[in-house]
Amino acid sequence: MNFALTDDQAMIRDAAAGFLADASNSAAVRRAMASAEGFDVAVWQRIGGELGWCGVAIDEAHGGMGLGPVELVLIQEQAGRRLLCAPFYSSVCVGAPLLQELATDAAQAKYLPRIAAGTLRTAVPTYGAIEEWVAEASHLHARAVGKGWVLEGELHYLMDGASADLLLVYGKLDDGGLGLFAVPRTARGVVVTSLKTWDPTRRFADVKFAGVTAGERIDDPARVDAGVLRMASLARLYLAAEQLGGAQQCLDMTVEYTAGRKQFGRPVAGFQAVKHRCAQMMVQVESLRSAVYGAAALAAGAVDTEALALECAMAKAMASEAFFFCAQEAIQLHGGVGFTWEYDPHLYFKRAQASSHWLGTAEQLRERMAQLLLDSPAA
Repeated sequence: MNFALTDDQAMIRDAAAGFLADASNSAAVRRAMASAEGFDVAVWQRIGGELGWCGVAIDEAHGGMGLGPVELVLIQEQAGRRLLCAPFYSSVCVGAPLLQELATDAAQAKYLPRIAAGTLRTAVPTYGAIEEWVAEASHLHARAVGKGWVLEGELHYLMDGASADLLLVYGKLDDGGLGLFAVPRTARGVVVTSLKTWDPTRRFADVKFAGVTAGERIDDPARVDAGVLRMASLARLYLAAEQLGGAQQCLDMTVEYTAGRKQFGRPVAGFQAVKHRCAQMMVQVESLRSAVYGAAALAAGAVDTEALALECAMAKAMASEAFFFCAQEAIQLHGGVGFTWEYDPHLYFKRAQASSHWLGTAEQLRERMAQLLLDSPAA
């Protein structure tokens, strides 16, 4: 498989790196963390309007650029490198695939053009295995009343739930099945409670539904079986790309700091023990990059759904461990200042720790990979 980027793909990567180096530098991230919204609205408007990133992997018929997973992975890598505080992942990397893979044609035509334009932000669940999505959906009951639905219950940890325009949630039906619903966040009966979590660069919320009648059922039964697995695979791939960017930045910060820090009259980077630990970080990062780019190339082609699920689960498991390893090494090699508020390694450590649980831990994903392999005809 050829992982070489085309000229256009390299241009997208470089443009994202250049923009985010300024718009999402350390000072900008800290301002966004302290803001009421949790992100810079002006930066978000530029991402959706001027840069067009929100529509990269959305087809042209729905207002997007009609590119694909590889291009979105390249942007996500840079977003993770700069800890971008924005509803980009929840809306573009999970919300859009959820609609593309599971929703009816009418729902796609209604919502995808607005996501592509950056004018619609979605909140989504980020649980682990598919079984956890089903278990959590049981807490939201969807009852058919006439031609509409009444939603009752509560869901937990919706990413960007407090700032989203639209909640994309699963509810349990009277017949025991599940339905996918699109609910405006400001609908009557929707009560959103912001949560204070371990990672201050990304917001979550609990949402209570008290007799909500504004929910629109949007799932297409013909697409659900394969669609859920492919959507979850893409969401894991884009999260792994974000973790790859974070791991790379931890390495870069550490190399820069140790090169400038002196002990016994020489740079710390010159000590063999420090060189070895930085080399270990680099090996983790480059191995992960191969896994993520390989899964992205696979997703861009006509690939079997289970094969894609296997590759993306592997990439996410590797990414969680590599990011955590690089973040903890960055703190250690920064010495006494590594964990202080003024330095950034602790922000990456928190993102690494938190994101390792989103869409499945490494242990859960390895178990999932084992199931896929053992259940395959070849096994």
